[in-house]
Amino acid sequence: MADVLPLVEARLRTALGEPGARAAVTFLGTERIEVLRFQEGDIVRYATLGMSAQPMSDPTAVVADPVKGPRAELVLSVRAGIADTDKVLRPLAVLAASPQVEGLIVAPGASLDVGEPLWPGAPFTSVLVAEPGGLVEDLELDEPLDPVRFLPLLPMTPNEAAWKRVHGAQALQERWLTSGTDLRDPARRSVPLE
Repeated sequence: MADVLPLVEARLRTALGEPGARAAVTFLGTERIEVLRFQEGDIVRYATLGMSAQPMSDPTAVVADPVKGPRAELVLSVRAGIADTDKVLRPLAVLAASPQVEGLIVAPGASLDVGEPLWPGAPFTSVLVAEPGGLVEDLELDEPLDPVRFLPLLPMTPNEAAWKRVHGAQALQERWLTSGTDLRDPARRSVPLE
């Protein structure tokens, strides 16, 4: 089996350019997770590298399949210069390690919560996992491996996360769209939810 991470990094570089910085985090009992930082104009993108090394497996499975199963990396885009968003590296690595640590399958529509602000002073403690394919195309791998999907993360305020649990991801995204919410604004307020 070929190591997928060099292929994943090559896909990220093709889509986002050369990373301006990278950091690595290793959690006890997990493989190393890197977070790469890309900047294009006033947008900073943070992409994980390492989550896709192993397929995500069903938490109810007795034995994890080492080959089959969904693979993904996470991508967060924010406006530069408004907040100290570089401190998001550790929370992003925690989210990327969650399939290994907690046996989660991260998929579009899911909420991921780190239990603390994503960066100092951030009004967000969680993210909504959005549909892939827009910014970075899926990376097809040789059979029988599933493709690597690059999942965009949309920061949510605690009120938005609670509203999403009741009404669903689609309803929250429609609310953001209707309100003209700038989801890349690292200091934005919660969308009106009445």
